[in-house]
Amino acid sequence: MTILERWLQTKQGQVYRYKMEKIHYALDLLEHPEKNLPVVHVAGTNGKGSTIAFLTNLLEAQGFRVGTFVSPHMVTVYDRICINGIPIPEARFQELLERVFLLEQEVEQVYEPFRYFEVMTLVMLLYFKEQALDFALVEVGIGGLLDTTNVVDPLVTIITSIGLDHQDLLGTCLEDIAEQKAGIIKRGIPVLVGLVAPTAFEVCRRRADLLQAPIFREGVDFSLKDGIFTNMTSRFEGLKLGLLGRHQEENAALALQAFGLLMAERKCPIDPNMVRQALETTTWAGRLEKVGQQGKIYLDGAHNLPAIERLVEFIQSLSGQKVTLLFSALKRKDFREMLECIKKRLPSAELVLTSFAYDGGIEELDCPDDLPYVADYAQFIQEWEMNAKSDDRLFITGSLYFISEIRNDFLKNS
Repeated sequence: MTILERWLQTKQGQVYRYKMEKIHYALDLLEHPEKNLPVVHVAGTNGKGSTIAFLTNLLEAQGFRVGTFVSPHMVTVYDRICINGIPIPEARFQELLERVFLLEQEVEQVYEPFRYFEVMTLVMLLYFKEQALDFALVEVGIGGLLDTTNVVDPLVTIITSIGLDHQDLLGTCLEDIAEQKAGIIKRGIPVLVGLVAPTAFEVCRRRADLLQAPIFREGVDFSLKDGIFTNMTSRFEGLKLGLLGRHQEENAALALQAFGLLMAERKCPIDPNMVRQALETTTWAGRLEKVGQQGKIYLDGAHNLPAIERLVEFIQSLSGQKVTLLFSALKRKDFREMLECIKKRLPSAELVLTSFAYDGGIEELDCPDDLPYVADYAQFIQEWEMNAKSDDRLFITGSLYFISEIRNDFLKNS
């Protein structure tokens, strides 16, 4: 690990509160690398990464050069910043990281030091600016209105979902959280909104009306169900998705609607066969991802109650299979509510808790007494694999950071 990477690592886990004045000041000093980037800006409680994965595949299949900025990373920090699926080269990352490190010394004269996500956003903007991209798909970190990424001038904005998460930062009710998500809506720029509660959609609609932004509502203006996508002008049939779970139809619908708008703007025809192939070959790490040699273990980064509910729905769709869940989470999450959901809706499943290395993860003392706890998750997984019968399934879930750690272990051993 380089000195610069150690500097970056010291910023992990910092309280996620931002002042937009600081990032605007930094961008002034950098002569505004965010200007004229062809951005698709994606916010939402869940589904951001999967929607970006579908849209990336669609755009790449059309022959475009596509940058993606997502978080957290599953393997290395370079994976957060990719072009056509290829992570930023380590050498270039180090060069841009040094530039941001030096910039921080100047910014510190006026504001507090950069936080981790601010550093990564600045590196991304600098890298994408020099790469002559056709499109840059940028995922919001938290919220939207006050997120560091909310400095871009997007071509399209997408709000995938709105649920209760990060209430300490975004507000305690759905309407407050919707206000934060809707903060990415820009004047005159189309906004796509996923399947959200009516009260949350109303918040988005009011802001879109205020800014004269065309708004497209999933389930009303476009939809994808049972392999058929429809909107005002198009219909695609026979669609199969590379990502598991019925909820992925919602994310694929958002991606396909955004793709249609972008292609219409460029007057590019769309080949239905290309659409089918792109959606069917889409992959996204840590989202109901099968790992292990037997294909009986799933990694799913369900890290809040709405995501756990989607995972439970998928497990309930399985018939005649004995299910075990290995769960860990961050302390700051309402993980007890997530556990109660699993216990209530999957009463026959075995639920086991564990810890992982990330600072801020739950420990044995945090775990409810009525659930079994294992200190060594690697040994637990190994023993489960050795004893698993043909219809046994293991789901590992609770935190994207937990999933990332375990996924790296599988990659090392494969």
